[in-house]
Amino acid sequence: MKRKPLMGLTLGDATGIGSELVAKSLQSADIRQMATWVVVGDELVFQQGQAIAGVSVPYQLITNIEQIDDEDKVYFIDLKNLPTDAYSLGQLSLDSGKATGETLTFVLKLAQQKKLDGFVYAPINKEALHRGGFHFQDELHFFASLLDCKEGFSEINVMGDLWFTRITSHVPIKEVSSLIKKERVARIIRFAHDTLTGVGFDNPRIVVAALNPHAGDGGLLGTEEIEEIRPAIAEAQKQGINVDGPYPADTIFLRLKTKPFDCLVSMYHDQAQTGMKLLGFNKGITVSGGLPIAIATPAHGTAFDIAGQGIADSGATEQAMKLSVKLAGF
Repeated sequence: MKRKPLMGLTLGDATGIGSELVAKSLQSADIRQMATWVVVGDELVFQQGQAIAGVSVPYQLITNIEQIDDEDKVYFIDLKNLPTDAYSLGQLSLDSGKATGETLTFVLKLAQQKKLDGFVYAPINKEALHRGGFHFQDELHFFASLLDCKEGFSEINVMGDLWFTRITSHVPIKEVSSLIKKERVARIIRFAHDTLTGVGFDNPRIVVAALNPHAGDGGLLGTEEIEEIRPAIAEAQKQGINVDGPYPADTIFLRLKTKPFDCLVSMYHDQAQTGMKLLGFNKGITVSGGLPIAIATPAHGTAFDIAGQGIADSGATEQAMKLSVKLAGF
């Protein structure tokens, strides 16, 4: 009989809604049945999350993966790295950021050692992670550094059957134009094609957004479309990739109604993120693509404004858990 995938699950930044989301998600029988979940973090934080959510999650404490003896149980590895009196809900915490980085490092190493098939992490706070001593552009580069991956990775967002990736991500807007180069655009188009093909899409339909208003208006509003983006698309088409564009970003989501596509390649972070989150804020997922480990997280943040209120929607976390199992090959 085929074994269940063994998946890690972290609580995210303790000052936000992460532990509440994990507690709520593990109430789902479908979620529990699709994998053996190993929650990693501080047990006191998880207990706080259950109290906030108003639920009780049965789990078994273990100190190492080898102690797992039942595929149908939820397990917990207590790192004892963040007492609840060390932070306040809804407030940025250096201590919580440090614990978040430690926990992600721990679970990533388990996956690297093939003791986990992949993992999901609840929302983290990049500023807290940085203040806690983990000085990376974002968590994707943090993971890539620990895995010694130098290139070929990128962040991907998923909303149902619609996938999103981008040429630039967590960089200042003033730097975006200088990073829009033919080679980079072509590489991300190929990355999108290979990623979707790898999860079962047959000849995925990819559309590329322009950088400038009106796609540059023939060079009147910018030349990146002419000099960098269109040549990259043409090159990808010659390689047999089903890609089209560039189309103005302000109308590209309207094309879904008349010419559906599987993946949108945007030029910068908010260009696609805004539209994606309007399509369904509580359904979006972020995937750390191009890494040798299946890693996913809800696309939304730590929601400091509602932390501790018990009203956080676990929909995106549950979707991330489902997709992570698929990404792990199960």
